[in-house]
Amino acid sequence: MSSPTGPAPGSPRFDEVPPSSGDAAPGLPVRMPRPRQSGRHRRPEPAAAPEGAPALVLAVPGAPTAAARGLASEVTSIARSELPGLDARVGYVDGGDAEFPALEAVLAQAAGEHKARTGDGSQPEPQGPPAVVVPLLAGPDSALLRRIRQAIMNSGSAAELTDVLGPHPLLAEALHVRLSEAGLARADRARLFTVATAADGIILATVGGDEAVQAAGITGMLLSARLAVPVLAAALDEEGAIARTAEQLRSSGSQHLALAPYLIGPEIADGLVGAAAAEAGCSAAEPLGAYGTVGRLVLSNYAAALGITLQTAGQGAPVR
Repeated sequence: MSSPTGPAPGSPRFDEVPPSSGDAAPGLPVRMPRPRQSGRHRRPEPAAAPEGAPALVLAVPGAPTAAARGLASEVTSIARSELPGLDARVGYVDGGDAEFPALEAVLAQAAGEHKARTGDGSQPEPQGPPAVVVPLLAGPDSALLRRIRQAIMNSGSAAELTDVLGPHPLLAEALHVRLSEAGLARADRARLFTVATAADGIILATVGGDEAVQAAGITGMLLSARLAVPVLAAALDEEGAIARTAEQLRSSGSQHLALAPYLIGPEIADGLVGAAAAEAGCSAAEPLGAYGTVGRLVLSNYAAALGITLQTAGQGAPVR
């Protein structure tokens, strides 16, 4: 009997081979290390950020608060875990001090550091921008995006601004999770048991006007397919829009409504979601917050701006 690498101990062929303390004798089988393969249940090693890559600057809207800072920290932590070596920073659209640095100041500092690294000739002149700004927004908000662009211009950094995070199937997943956490949807539509409080109609609440509502509607269609219930988008910042959407759902046969904020969180005032839910006469889920896919979408937008190929979790296939 032979082993995979040669004769088994105790066999005549094995006993005839003299021991060697040096190099392997001619004909002696040598055990070679097997290459590590990424199986279906093994997560591939994440790619590392290229040396000298621009900083990822997360643009956080809304009033600077400890909650917003904690959320931004979680999001950037997720991005760093997916791309080791990533220089991820946070700038607040309404910031202005050491605790909550303004976006403009963060960009100016990133540009200065970038120039210092390349100005002495120790590194080649980079082709890309000194920083890539990713808005922490699920959907478009023209007023906020205008302020972010102005901050980039004022910083003199020539930073690149990416798209907002949605619409995207991963945001539909996050919305589903938030609804299920609130007891307003089944955690898995494949399960056969019912949830007594599950909604049969969803109001997808967003801010940013008609453009934001249209973009939210795309993600809403994906959420509707996941839950097999009607989903309609409505603007929180348009008077009466939430109530009208609730009436539209009820007139089409929905009896148990739920409000799902198509929002990360910092971009809206405290209490606005609760007031909208009361207006619609229904319960509400929590905003998307620092759900894992939010951090991955932030990184995906950054990587797409620079042409960096990422790995999908658990599959090893490149994603851009």
